[in-house]
Amino acid sequence: MRQETIDIAIVIVSWNVWDLLRACLHAIEDQTESTPNPQVRRFGPHGEATLRVVVVDNASQDATPSLLSHRFPWVQGLFLDENLGFTGGNNQGLRALGLLDGPVDEEAGLPRFVYFLNPDTEPLPGSLWALYRGIAGDPTIGAIGPQLRYGDGSLQSSRRRFPTRLTGFFESTWLERAWPDNPWARRYHVAEWSPQTRQDVDWLVGAALLVRGEALAAVGGFDEGFFMYSEELDLCWRIKAAGWRVVYDPAAVVIHYEGRSSEQVAARRHILFNRSKVRFYRKRFGPLWAELLRRYLLFEYRWQMALERLKWLLGHKRSLRQERIAAYRAVLEDGLEVED
Repeated sequence: MRQETIDIAIVIVSWNVWDLLRACLHAIEDQTESTPNPQVRRFGPHGEATLRVVVVDNASQDATPSLLSHRFPWVQGLFLDENLGFTGGNNQGLRALGLLDGPVDEEAGLPRFVYFLNPDTEPLPGSLWALYRGIAGDPTIGAIGPQLRYGDGSLQSSRRRFPTRLTGFFESTWLERAWPDNPWARRYHVAEWSPQTRQDVDWLVGAALLVRGEALAAVGGFDEGFFMYSEELDLCWRIKAAGWRVVYDPAAVVIHYEGRSSEQVAARRHILFNRSKVRFYRKRFGPLWAELLRRYLLFEYRWQMALERLKWLLGHKRSLRQERIAAYRAVLEDGLEVED
């Protein structure tokens, strides 16, 4: 018997952020209604669309494994024995939904769309319906994302163009801090377009990204070579290469308390962010440009570590200097080597 098709399946990957995850799930609960099926909820002005939620927990040591099912019985919990990263966790969620590893079963009631949400997000009232309405009626759209805002309500940059060969040297580096208005970073962040208008973009920050199930089945989900960071860039690149559009829609607004999972391990964050950057360059521009970027990033970390040591010697915020020196040393010891 053919099962009921779900309109949106939300996949949330969590790691030791129970308080934030709980707030995220409450925000979803507040704009949905229960149904006779305990794991299916309805949303929309008249409850015309259906939704289910899968939380993939990456071996958290906090209250998540013990409290999730008790506090949110309508959520399907997948509790992993090890931390598979953001990409590995999301792909586990996609497997649970039947969208990876094998032919799509048309009788399985697969979701039409998958909404990847970070646990440190809170979708504002009406945002689920706004995103769904923004993509459901246009088969040319492969992915759509909301306007992101920080916890204080200020705008968070989330629209992007694909990087050029020079972008990686001028974005999220010392050069950007020294020259914040440089043309490569401005182009990358779509600075010339208003964030208050709906628009086609190359890719969107993955804290909140609604993707067509057909597109995910076609491109194969996330590349697990990106443990975290740049994974949504890579996914949107493949979605657009397969012929779909990526759209930014500010009619939907999501609060994003950025970095609450990754800030638990500062040195690891530096390593993973820059490894992913190098890995994408290798995929997009080839090994030569990836190696040039890798060497530049390592040079920058050596320079930054020298500055932090000088500040430590001068007695300026020594505990902060020690933390940064340790993080930068970890990056240099890692070397930012990536595999194909």
